[in-house]
Amino acid sequence: MSPLLLFSFVIIYFLILLVVAWYTGRNSNNDSFFIGNRNSNWMLVAFGMIGTSLSGVTFVSVPGAVAKESFAYMQITLGYLIGYMVIAFVLLPLYYKLNLTSIYNYLSTRLGFASYKTGASFFILSRTLGATARLYLVVRILQDAILESFHVPFWATTLIILLMILLYTYEGGVKTIVWTDTLQTSCMLIGLVICVIYILNQLDMGIGQSFAAMGDKGYSKIFFTEPESRFFFLKQILAGAFVTITMTGMDQEMMQKNISVKTLKDSQKNVVTLGFIMLAVIGLFLFLGGLLHLYADTQGIAATGDKLFPTIALQHMPSMVSVIFIIALISALFPSADGAITALTSSFCIDIIGLQRRTDWTDQQKKKIRQRVHLVFAGIFLVFVMVYKWIDSSSMIGVILKVAAYTYGPLLGLFTFGILLKRSVNDKLVPFVCIASPLLCLLVDKFQKQLFGSFEIGLELLIINGLITFLGLLLISRRSNT
Repeated sequence: MSPLLLFSFVIIYFLILLVVAWYTGRNSNNDSFFIGNRNSNWMLVAFGMIGTSLSGVTFVSVPGAVAKESFAYMQITLGYLIGYMVIAFVLLPLYYKLNLTSIYNYLSTRLGFASYKTGASFFILSRTLGATARLYLVVRILQDAILESFHVPFWATTLIILLMILLYTYEGGVKTIVWTDTLQTSCMLIGLVICVIYILNQLDMGIGQSFAAMGDKGYSKIFFTEPESRFFFLKQILAGAFVTITMTGMDQEMMQKNISVKTLKDSQKNVVTLGFIMLAVIGLFLFLGGLLHLYADTQGIAATGDKLFPTIALQHMPSMVSVIFIIALISALFPSADGAITALTSSFCIDIIGLQRRTDWTDQQKKKIRQRVHLVFAGIFLVFVMVYKWIDSSSMIGVILKVAAYTYGPLLGLFTFGILLKRSVNDKLVPFVCIASPLLCLLVDKFQKQLFGSFEIGLELLIINGLITFLGLLLISRRSNT
């Protein structure tokens, strides 16, 4: 299919998003932007959060990793389910009880103002690095498939995508994103199912036959029982649980959608429902990955990793399926990128510059400041995407999870300490503890062969990071009299 025709479908899709944004963003204010006026429907939030949780990286990297890792990612997904239960019944009651707009206000209430600023700063760092990595992968595919033939430079492609996102989130924020995420998640899942059906037909196999063929190739192994392996099932399940607790439950982007729901009970329904849906959806992505590798073997396709799915979809499938792939891909891109920019804007405005605490600013002044911050973060995204282009990793999902292990660990330690212990900390020393912890983890990761021999540390580095932070906070704490 010609790049021009593919690009026209992208434009039509974006225009539909703009119409939805215009309709939902009418008469919006700062409260609409930050928490959707606490009036979001829990079913819409749960469904839309599938797209936010998965992103374009899951869409491309999870199927592409099946040849090397089989279905090991399903172990992590089982851990996700445990993590969602902790969020629903431990963290959400806390957030609703304190009536929070920014979840990091909890740290101010419990530990102190410096702890609050530290937690918000680590979220801003974490989400910026993770979201731009996701954005880079999809922009790279769109560049190769469509815009390179028009001689559009990579930076310009990224800028176009960011401008699109700004246009439909600039006014409505969370109020708009709840609806656009629902539309985008629907397109992504429809595209996923169509691609699975098409490849099954091309291979002339049923579901049972395809699983047997995957088993013969070693693609369908789920549980790894070698304790020294980084894929050992207990390590993966435990890491998956903590990844979800931190990257969802302690993440402003994810939680601002949850706390935009009217009641705690409905918000809990949202999170529990999301956990079970994610099991099914990730399972379908892994199944697709197995099918893609079987198809590549029969066709002699040399592409691997993140390039496998785009190569097959755009070069070996009919034009209509290629269109569906592109629409599904950008549907996976937009929920993670638009939510990230909105959440980063919210956190910076509320947590760093104290927008809600400033009684000397009018609502109109606050809105202008919020819009300027929104634009600045779009510019930051452009810079970081160009950095990832320079790095050019073959599997971006590994990069994202590694970044999360370093940057979410201090958040895990801060929240765990605040919830489990009744001790007060020397608030001024908290930033130093939270900076030291990832640096120590970097040393552990770099010298793990010398320290542990054949025992490999993978995603559990996040848990180690959180534990070091927790112990550091314990050292600078004292028994509280209140």
